Amino acid sequence: MKAMVRDTYGSADVLELKDIDIPEITDEEVLVRVHAAGVGRDVWHIMTGLPYPIRLAGYGLRAPKNPVIGSDMAGVVEAVGKNVTRFRPGDEVFGIGEGSYAEYVCAREDKLAPKSTSLTFEQAAVVAIMGSTALQALRDHGKVRPGQEVLIIGASGGVGTYAVQIAKAFGAHVTGVCSTKKVEMVRSIGADHVIDYTQEDFAESDQRYDVILDIGGNSSLSRLRRALASRGTLVIVGGEGGGRWLGGTDRQIRAMMLSPFVSQKLGTFVNKENHEDLIVLKELIESGKITPVIDRTYPLAEVPEAIRYLEGGHARGKVVVTV
Repeated sequence: MKAMVRDTYGSADVLELKDIDIPEITDEEVLVRVHAAGVGRDVWHIMTGLPYPIRLAGYGLRAPKNPVIGSDMAGVVEAVGKNVTRFRPGDEVFGIGEGSYAEYVCAREDKLAPKSTSLTFEQAAVVAIMGSTALQALRDHGKVRPGQEVLIIGASGGVGTYAVQIAKAFGAHVTGVCSTKKVEMVRSIGADHVIDYTQEDFAESDQRYDVILDIGGNSSLSRLRRALASRGTLVIVGGEGGGRWLGGTDRQIRAMMLSPFVSQKLGTFVNKENHEDLIVLKELIESGKITPVIDRTYPLAEVPEAIRYLEGGHARGKVVVTV
């Protein structure tokens, strides 16, 4: 099969399209014929091996354990392990399979769900990781309730576009923060108010928010707290910059250390990918409450270009690889 592989950590320049063997599934896995795969910051981190703690998480210290990159995907079940009960060959599925920039990928049964017939494979391929991150951030950690004021910083990105729609589905009044060229897109997916950060500073207004979702932002903790209600909740999702060791997690660490001493709840979390949340997302999609936002698609051979486009910060929603 054809797959996008690399032998070492590095930039998109280390990637190469090669012919490799089709992977073999275990008794608990499903072999999926990939039709489309998502491009996200998670892929960039695994490709570069940065920050360094990524490598300690099982991806390989000096060199990648799995040469194929990619996680989010959608496709058709080709074969199932003997202990798999939810799926059978021919089923259309979406979810997470490590090494999805390939014609075939192995995926655990508990990280897959049936694909909604209302979505294309390209749309379904960008739901699992970003959608479940937004869902868990708002439902489990922000505990968003109807009528609350919710601020989403980074509303135009992969997680942000889902967060805007999910917060609206939960009955919140949503304000999104993004750049000038992305304002209309964020408004079109349901944001009640959109702040162009090149023209306006969310921390300088009189508005205070019950929940702030900061997605890979660079705002200081003090600025975020200034915009947060006295008993509001801040959820930091990811983080960029911060060097090879911390990788932007320093703000998250400081937030968790400060939280016990102030009236505001300040924290972060690591997304726990699971079948149950994929089903919740599928139901939200089928009810019309959320729709995946796709900016561009690239063929498998152009994965390096897709990652460079994402790195440039140009994406409005998600970038997709078609296989």
